[in-house]
Amino acid sequence: MNRLEEISFFNKLSKEHIELINDKLFIQSYKANSIVFYEGDSSKYLYILLKGSVKLYKTTPKGNTIHINQLYAPTLIGEYACFEQKPYPATCEFVTDGTVGLLPFDTVFELLGSKDFALELIRSLTGKVMMLSALVHNETVLSSEAKVANIIIKKPTVFNRLKNSEIASILNLTPETFSRILAKFKREKIIEIKNHDLSILDIDKLNNILETNKIKECNNCILAFKKEHGFE
Repeated sequence: MNRLEEISFFNKLSKEHIELINDKLFIQSYKANSIVFYEGDSSKYLYILLKGSVKLYKTTPKGNTIHINQLYAPTLIGEYACFEQKPYPATCEFVTDGTVGLLPFDTVFELLGSKDFALELIRSLTGKVMMLSALVHNETVLSSEAKVANIIIKKPTVFNRLKNSEIASILNLTPETFSRILAKFKREKIIEIKNHDLSILDIDKLNNILETNKIKECNNCILAFKKEHGFE
């Protein structure tokens, strides 16, 4: 488990500030698939992921889940709810066994007097904004085949670590659609998968799929996405 002094958000703080955090911090351990908080829960703490990995997702009115991101320790969770004093906008669930530290909001506000801590918090929030920007792009611009091509190009090792159903969830595709696209890529000798080890056989074809098949056939892709998932 990561110690506070070893985490970039805290390692520049004074000894007094570290002691304050340790005094106020509640440590909780979770098993895999445990819920840390649900979308809509009231927010009282800034969560510090000290060990393990969690996934963040939203549930649509139709009951479908939209994968937002997977986070790995050490990182912060729930900054938006902390500063806006609003319910958590997504559900947080552990993918692995892990540990979080719960820091009360009033302690966070007290720590904002530290320039280094405030800067690290801003950086964390900026990273989350960039992550959401990438999500919006993938969901409203990339077609299903382009999504799969994109993750193969950028994160081929994910196939060594996760099941196909988990990768499909990350891409917000049904397992059936994901399997069908993989089968097509293998049939066309674009990729090869043996014992969950993916090899790219033709990177040019993958790049071509990403470039030529990435625009969805819709006049207003954001509106279409909202209707598809029941937000309209």
